[in-house]
Amino acid sequence: MVHTSLDKIISLQQNTSNIRNICILAHVDHGKTTLADCLVASNGIISNRLAGKLRYLDSREDEQIRGITMKSSAISLHYATGGNDYLINLIDSPGHVDFSSEVSTAVRLCDGAIVIVDSVEGVCPQTQVVLRQAWLENIRPVLVINKIDRLIVELKLTPQEAYTHLQKILEQVNAVTGSLFTSKVLEERAEKDTEKQGTSESSSGEQIYDWSAGLEETDDSHLYFSPDQGNVVFASAIDGWGFSIQQFAQMYCQKMGIKSEVLLKTLWGDFYLNAKAKKIMKGAQSKGKKPLFVQLVLDNIWSLYEAVVIRRDKEKVEKMVASLGLKVASRDARHSDPKVLLSAICSQWLPVSNAVLTMVCNKLPSPLDMEAERAEKLMCSGARRFESLPEKTQELKTAFLECKNDESAPVIVFVSKMFAVDSKALPRNKQRPLTQEEIAQRREVARQKHAERLAANQGANEGAEDPEQAPARAAPQTAPPTGEKSAGGEAAAAAPGAPTPALRLGRPAVEEEEEGREHFVAFARVYSGVARRGQRVFVLGPKFDPSQALNTLPEGCCASDDLPPVPHMACCTLESLYLLMGRELEELKEVPSGNVLGIGGMEEWILKSATLSTSPACPAFTPLNFEATPIVRVAIEPKHPSEMPKLVRGMKLLNQADPCVEVLIQETGEHVLVTAGEVHLQRCLDDLRERFAKIEISASEPIIPFRETVIRPPRVDMVNEDLGRQQKVAVIHQAKEDQYRVPEGLQVDSGGLVTLTTSNKLATIGIRALPLPEEATRLLEGNSHLIRTMEQFNLSVKEGKTLEINRKTLESIRDFRERLEAQLQGWKWRNAVGRIWSFGPRRYGPNVLLNNLEDYQRPSVWQCLEKEKPEAGAFRDFDSCIVSGFQLAALSGPMCEEPLMGVCFSLEKWDMKFSPPPPPPPRRDSAEEEEEDASATRRDP
Repeated sequence: MVHTSLDKIISLQQNTSNIRNICILAHVDHGKTTLADCLVASNGIISNRLAGKLRYLDSREDEQIRGITMKSSAISLHYATGGNDYLINLIDSPGHVDFSSEVSTAVRLCDGAIVIVDSVEGVCPQTQVVLRQAWLENIRPVLVINKIDRLIVELKLTPQEAYTHLQKILEQVNAVTGSLFTSKVLEERAEKDTEKQGTSESSSGEQIYDWSAGLEETDDSHLYFSPDQGNVVFASAIDGWGFSIQQFAQMYCQKMGIKSEVLLKTLWGDFYLNAKAKKIMKGAQSKGKKPLFVQLVLDNIWSLYEAVVIRRDKEKVEKMVASLGLKVASRDARHSDPKVLLSAICSQWLPVSNAVLTMVCNKLPSPLDMEAERAEKLMCSGARRFESLPEKTQELKTAFLECKNDESAPVIVFVSKMFAVDSKALPRNKQRPLTQEEIAQRREVARQKHAERLAANQGANEGAEDPEQAPARAAPQTAPPTGEKSAGGEAAAAAPGAPTPALRLGRPAVEEEEEGREHFVAFARVYSGVARRGQRVFVLGPKFDPSQALNTLPEGCCASDDLPPVPHMACCTLESLYLLMGRELEELKEVPSGNVLGIGGMEEWILKSATLSTSPACPAFTPLNFEATPIVRVAIEPKHPSEMPKLVRGMKLLNQADPCVEVLIQETGEHVLVTAGEVHLQRCLDDLRERFAKIEISASEPIIPFRETVIRPPRVDMVNEDLGRQQKVAVIHQAKEDQYRVPEGLQVDSGGLVTLTTSNKLATIGIRALPLPEEATRLLEGNSHLIRTMEQFNLSVKEGKTLEINRKTLESIRDFRERLEAQLQGWKWRNAVGRIWSFGPRRYGPNVLLNNLEDYQRPSVWQCLEKEKPEAGAFRDFDSCIVSGFQLAALSGPMCEEPLMGVCFSLEKWDMKFSPPPPPPPRRDSAEEEEEDASATRRDP
């Protein structure tokens, strides 16, 4: 296909209904980048022969060396089908678990996804992860079952066995999707039941709930992958072929005289062809017949592989090529590698790019088809309900759904990540193409040089024939004396393209600094309006509250006005807009809604992600869902201590360029890098050395963080023998000896109660540490997002504000409390859930602080579940100090200073003795004061 021009891409951006924003998701090494190469080759950007070998979207050197994708890259493709021109904004994402954060940044900007599954390996762990991410972001997936050639060449399956194997893979993928769908339906069903119970009184007698009732009523026909629905493609991207059922249905409808609609429904399934009756009948498996898919599709592909790859039968290959009406180049037919001939045949017969892009255009939605549920989910961050947002903010939902490009439409842009580019890659620093005048001028200079060279050669030949006249001819060519200049020298100096008389040995320092500087480009999508270069917009942070902004800012204001400061909001200018074309950037003047773009000059305003808008009523988008958590940490330092400022600057740049990495500075001054895994760690260290810090650094051995906890004393020793009475006595004596070593003011009784008195004897605290049940600890870990929501609500109540929580979140919190009560059973855990003081560390961790004080009834952490509006207050003095101490203790344990896990601290004693205030100074009579003032006046000189 001919290379698509930039002007064509810009014109396609205006038609929002024909835009498809898609990403490629899969497990590692399932063929994402190879398939992306085939799609890129369909636009003439790379050669078809290099597809699968070049890995065009893997622009990093370490990606090419390791053979895996490490960052998501975008490219815009043009595809025409059905008389319409489509713009495909394709994002290739990593499959390695270390880089799953890059998948999250890609999924947020898309409306659909191509999920690739290896036909041999089937559904893998990361396949389930990416399907879940697509489900959480409400984007529609299509399926590509890749590497079908491995079933033929490696596993050597028959077509019938391959058909059964492909059926099982489809069942595996649909099982993952079905489990996600089931959980959603049951949650909605539970919400409806809760609403009914809240509005009407419960009937007498025992109630029986049928949890499967909602599944039978809900339509899930659009949900599953099935070849007859057109959302499945069978492919071998490395060999360049792929097909859908529709292609073979149209191919055979004329040959067999059967309607394509009938073939579309029967090509996949338990159907076979009755040759005598010339009818398609059901029951192929029970009657021992070949299924239609095997007979009409797989047999032909197996025959082609057998003739070209396995047997190398030239005569059969020529017959097959002639019957298909294809033309194969003679060099491909004579090539020693049979895969070259196979790719030449398959890329013409069943090009994978046509099958995949046709499926994308027909089955995946455009930006205009965004569901209202997804728009509300993007606008409601945390526990906020859509109904609780300001009216002007709720009106923006229409802008999301309509995706207008009018002047009146507010501009809404979401930046999912920041990525670094070299200054040489920016369009303004690229070498521009020559104009026609410049080409003509250089052509004339080349002709003059060629004529001079011919004249010089002719003169040299004449001198060789008459050696006596050679010195005479050579004399005029000698160099003129110093201070003189020949006419020829002036002409040579004036001639364009001639070498300059002096070489420029160095460049200005400003140019060198600009060339070595790393620039950041924001990876973003326009959801509404038209983003223009030079436009002023609001930059909204994750904690931005639109209601606070609307109350502070004047009505009808814009980002170019002089406005009062608003928390978590800033104003900036869109300096540069780029079209993302894989390894290259193309500069744009404006980008309409529904398109993916790059924005330059935002590194001063955005750290990792942000929301941009021309309306202060726009809310900050929901934070990205990161599946992987950074756990591998190393301490780094420069080899030369004088280069520490460069390391600090480089770590700041790395923190901005990577959505998952964490950069910490310990209390000891040690610089720590926290990454998602060893591969991610190696990439970050290479980036620090070569791009951001550009210095030699030393890194410690990778450290995996641990968790500390408390356990009960063992009843058996290391060989499972019961501890004897003498050993128990020894343990008790050891405990008594340790008690004498405790600091002054600290007492530990036999029951484990630790009593501490402060040095000024004014406060006494008694606290006990207990191990939480293992199931309760897991429950706390799995519901940290709910605990966070509760803490936000309690903080707002304490400050006298109101925070609305949607009904679904409240139901989840109520269910979480019930399950926690079920896990904490027994006399020592009586009413423990209701007496929880705080969670920790960071107020949402798997440790709890219990309030076992009889004389202190503080507000509950479950205030959001109370029907009556909770009242702020009733906090004892120094309550926050107790909570802060608990958070510090839970964050840094006594053994290795690692966070605690599964520990319950029970506060059982808290006595405060306030010292009496100092007595006031004795009052003096007014007469005494007057007399003292008079004496002071007499002493004054």
